Amino acid sequence: MSGKELRPKPRLARGFRDLSGADIVARYKMIDTIREVYELYGFSPLETPTVEFVEMLGKFIQETGLPEEGVFSFRADQPEWLALRYDLTAPLSRYFAMHKDLPRPFRRYQIGSAFRIEKPGPGRFREFIQFDIDTVGSASMAADAEICCALCDAFDKLRLAGMYLVRVGNRRVLNGVLETAGVDMKADDGLTATRVMRCIDKYERLGLKGVAALLKQGRKDESGDFTEGAGLTEAQTEVVTNYLTASSETRRGVCDALAAIVGDSDEGKRGVEELIEMDGFLKAAGYDESKIIFDPTIVRGLTYYTGPVFEASIVDENGGYSSSIAGGGRYDDLVERFTGQKVPATGASIGPDRLLDILKGLGKIEAAITEPVLVTQMDKEHAADYQAITFELRRAGIPAELYLGKGNIGKQLKYADQRNIPIAVIAGGDEFASGTVSVKDLRKGKEVAIEVAERSEWLKHEETQDTVPRSKLIEYIKDLLAAHSDD
Repeated sequence: MSGKELRPKPRLARGFRDLSGADIVARYKMIDTIREVYELYGFSPLETPTVEFVEMLGKFIQETGLPEEGVFSFRADQPEWLALRYDLTAPLSRYFAMHKDLPRPFRRYQIGSAFRIEKPGPGRFREFIQFDIDTVGSASMAADAEICCALCDAFDKLRLAGMYLVRVGNRRVLNGVLETAGVDMKADDGLTATRVMRCIDKYERLGLKGVAALLKQGRKDESGDFTEGAGLTEAQTEVVTNYLTASSETRRGVCDALAAIVGDSDEGKRGVEELIEMDGFLKAAGYDESKIIFDPTIVRGLTYYTGPVFEASIVDENGGYSSSIAGGGRYDDLVERFTGQKVPATGASIGPDRLLDILKGLGKIEAAITEPVLVTQMDKEHAADYQAITFELRRAGIPAELYLGKGNIGKQLKYADQRNIPIAVIAGGDEFASGTVSVKDLRKGKEVAIEVAERSEWLKHEETQDTVPRSKLIEYIKDLLAAHSDD
């Protein structure tokens, strides 16, 4: 190669990001808290590969023989299409279908990355973490109720008690409402259940009036843009809006209101019975309407769910819902793709990154990394002594780092400042001869530096550094760290 050597420019692919330091530590703490709750419920961890066959993910277009556009797909060294997993539920279904000897029901939790080719935006990336909890092989509504309870316990342990609600709807009830309204569940002429459900899904954003317009001929927004409606009649729209406004102070009261709306629909009646069954389990477990409510406006995945659906949201100061922090529901048809037989399943997914942002914003979790004590090196002949001090600190449970770079004490303390290290241990020949070490409180020194400009004044602040007996080093540093945590 002639001329200048060509070097790649360091850059990130669109929709991806780097994470480091404090945010990762905070995420670990949050995930460990949730994991402990899930394990109390008897759920066990599972890991599946990041790469799956596209058809395992259900993202394969049979007519064209190509993967759907939303997945990262490739062929690699084989003729079949592979893809980065789109979520954690499809791999779970594949795993369950492959392992016939699994205990049933099978209860698992999983944490891992998922990948989607979607337009990036604020807080929206093409690689993101999911934290799932699922029960496969149980048709009991107790399984759905337990998922909701586990979410509540996890949020309570994250100090969000009183700040969230788990809202539960039911797709069977909604299907029954549409049947009662005379909506053809299988028609392809535009008047379809899917189209109506898309209108309902906008209820929280548009309100009852906006959704009612969309259910009929359509709606013009503030900019003047017109969105074509579902084409329901006035009478059909009234049935759907009555469903959306069905409410009560109690979950059972909501069930009674829904029972009146679904009328003679067998599907709707079955959905109401499922909610009544869930309510019984929730009451027995001690979860009242301050944590879990029934909300007919919860729809979620339009073709995915088959029974109860749930969404956990932060409640804002006006009683509205500011952020969704988890969601899920019953999906009894997913495993059938592999086995040919219906396998009941239910679960929920938490978005850890979104939840972490909320916890940080509310001051419920510290986005801080535990920085070590820095053991500096002044004399090469005492290298073994510096190592001994470092390992003595570690064995006492104190994070410690031995400085391994080059430079004088000034450069070493500058390194500590860059790392936000709170304490430095300093010792030279004189200290080792007298059986002492110096301990510098770097955090207090930084505070003094803000107040003091002149070096002569700085030297008067001797309280930033102490000389202590070598035998008292561990005790002294523990007391100093305790004082830091109390400030």
